[in-house]
Amino acid sequence: MNNTEVLRVYLGQIFLQRPLGTLGGAMLLLAAVVAILAPIIAPYDPYAHITIQPEEVMAPPGPGHLLGQDDAGRDVLSLLVYGARVSLTVGFAASLMSMFIGTTVGLIAGYFGGRIGNILMRFTDGLMVIPNLPLMLVLIAVWGRGLWKIILVIGLLGWTYTARLVRSQVLSVKERPYVLRAQAIGASALRIIVYHIFPQVVPLVLAEAVLDISASILAESSLSFLGLGDPMLVSWGSMLNFAFERGAISRGAWWYLLPPGLGIVWVTVGLIFLGHTLEEIINPRLRTHHLFDPRRMVAVVTGAGAEATTE
Repeated sequence: MNNTEVLRVYLGQIFLQRPLGTLGGAMLLLAAVVAILAPIIAPYDPYAHITIQPEEVMAPPGPGHLLGQDDAGRDVLSLLVYGARVSLTVGFAASLMSMFIGTTVGLIAGYFGGRIGNILMRFTDGLMVIPNLPLMLVLIAVWGRGLWKIILVIGLLGWTYTARLVRSQVLSVKERPYVLRAQAIGASALRIIVYHIFPQVVPLVLAEAVLDISASILAESSLSFLGLGDPMLVSWGSMLNFAFERGAISRGAWWYLLPPGLGIVWVTVGLIFLGHTLEEIINPRLRTHHLFDPRRMVAVVTGAGAEATTE
């Protein structure tokens, strides 16, 4: 059995010991399958032109439409299924972009330090101070709406925390003996970063990427809900936007409001469960610290009480 197979078996055993991680992975897998098989699963094509009757406007759930119809007579279940495609595409693409930028900045700032590191970190701190959502609103309003524009805006503004996380790890890794030996024999900075330091930060980046996907999905949903999403595509955020703007609340059309909200919650919670489980696997100290173990907390308090009594 090679190292890859051993790692796969080890991770599988760890996930089986953590029901939340397994549940999160299953929830994300289900959403991904629904998004990929949308043309097969959806009973109707939400982009097709249809002719409706007045009674079909926000019609409640029925035999032909399990989740009812929207203000244009479209099937809400089909909108929900196709909306998963846009939301997951934005989440994964924007997260990939932000992880690439944040990892690159963190590696450079952590390894070289000095003036280069200070400039990069001060720029990172400046972006972290500015609230992301208002800045995204301004950029989208100026730049224009569109799926790839939303992905670019979210990706270009979501890398700051990753950069600081990677930098802190690099500061520790670059002082290890094997890195110092590589420097001593004349290895280039690029080679040391790529072959010696980068593999040590990849696990942290992957765990952070999972959590960043949920943040990107929430950002896209917020922009679409505020009317700045792509008007030509169906997403969960745009469904909520149309539902609020076109009187779903006053009509009591819960079938138009709840499904997209539950879809966002479903994917976000699944990603959070999966991300926190990956963090525990990568950083075992998260589950061994006394603050995370009630028995150790009791032992610490008891020990402190005994010392006080002895004195």
